[in-house]
Amino acid sequence: MPALKLSRPLVVFDIESTGTSARKDRIIELAAVKVFPDWTEETKTWLLNPTIPIPPETTAIHGITDEIVASCPTFADKAAEIFAFFDGCDLSGFNADRFDIPCLEEEFARSGFNFAPSQRLHIDVQRIFHKKEPRDLTAAVKFYLGRAHEGAHGAEADAKATLAVLKAQMERYPDLPSTAAEMDEYLVPRDPLNADRMGTLRWKNGELTVNFGKKKGEKLKDLLVNEPNFLKWMLKGDFETEARMIVKDLLDNGRLPPAPKI
Repeated sequence: MPALKLSRPLVVFDIESTGTSARKDRIIELAAVKVFPDWTEETKTWLLNPTIPIPPETTAIHGITDEIVASCPTFADKAAEIFAFFDGCDLSGFNADRFDIPCLEEEFARSGFNFAPSQRLHIDVQRIFHKKEPRDLTAAVKFYLGRAHEGAHGAEADAKATLAVLKAQMERYPDLPSTAAEMDEYLVPRDPLNADRMGTLRWKNGELTVNFGKKKGEKLKDLLVNEPNFLKWMLKGDFETEARMIVKDLLDNGRLPPAPKI
């Protein structure tokens, strides 16, 4: 029997969603294993209609299409059942603190349930992994180069150590991409229709549009004429620099970047 002692059931769960925003995206699949204090288990899985389109780039990861979930219940339909399964339980997952738990909390809130994760114990398996197997530069130097990282946190020493690690990685993993462009795509796949790395702004039929919230799908050039205050709000908001610079150029100069050639 595992050494971890449980005072009440622990639900170990994972979700597949429409994207990476816990607040804006929706759950498509939820799988949960309830572990009781005696370490017996009960497993439940829900396949859900997210009520919003599943982006192709997301389908490419988990294989779930709009057609697959078209006739499935929504989260709201199953909220009471899911809430009952999690009721009185602590929580566990891999990177759950940063995404799965906030995403589930948002879904419950939209359905009128207070999930109250702060009142539950959290055991994020990724945090255990990172505490026991550090993933910082010093650990990388030791793992790939077999030496201590002298001068850690000095900018020049860190830069040189990072380059040495990169060279060692290329030698160690011959299946890694061999060009910078291929490596960039391998590490952070890009959607050519996204105008910025996070997809805050997106090209649609040759027009640059907003890709979030109530204004999703609206053209930036139309907003410049009809609702410039929205663009000014974006400029002051917590958006990544690339998206804000596009908005600033539009507000200051009436200029948008060229549409991608696809």
